[in-house]
Amino acid sequence: MNISQQAAVVRPRARGTERSVARRAELIAIGRKLFADTSYDALSMDDIARQAHVAKGLIYYYFQSKRGYYLAIIEDSVADLVSFAASGLELPAVNRVQRTIDSYLRFAENHQAAYRTIVSGGVGFDAEVHAIRDGVREAIVSTIAEGAYGRVDVSPLARMGLLSWVCSVEGATLDWMSRDDLSRDTMRELLVKTLGGVLRAIEELDPAYRAPRPARRDS
Repeated sequence: MNISQQAAVVRPRARGTERSVARRAELIAIGRKLFADTSYDALSMDDIARQAHVAKGLIYYYFQSKRGYYLAIIEDSVADLVSFAASGLELPAVNRVQRTIDSYLRFAENHQAAYRTIVSGGVGFDAEVHAIRDGVREAIVSTIAEGAYGRVDVSPLARMGLLSWVCSVEGATLDWMSRDDLSRDTMRELLVKTLGGVLRAIEELDPAYRAPRPARRDS
């Protein structure tokens, strides 16, 4: 299931007028701020309604439950993450990969609570949030494959190599966010170089998947 299909499963159907769509988006924005500061279990629907300055029934109207509200917030964050990471498709392959990694790190840095929720799988073992996380991984793999190879339908070996890199990036990014000893530029270059190693390993095992080479400079 790709990320657009996953979003369709998680996102409740928009209701009614443009005003109601805007109201729903406003509630999601409020929720992102609330859950950034307070754990899921510590917030009741009464707390959410009070802090959002709305009637509790309005939240139920749009999201059916606290869990539905929480999943909608995560899905909204996922859409932002994938959009950030997939930008810059007009660039040459090597630059596209660098842009993708930089956008990914910028999102993690600027939306730390949402990023932690996405990559950690939500509250405890939450199968639906894990499915969203898996959708994000597949979307990032597709974005990197598009940047590196010019297509998303790659072989199982190439996909597994890219997926292993994405999973390692998640752990490294979580650690980087909790520290203050590496700049984003340095972190980006480190991840670019480790991705280069993965792409070269894929090429060695399957020469049909040639790792991108930097453009030659005229002397």
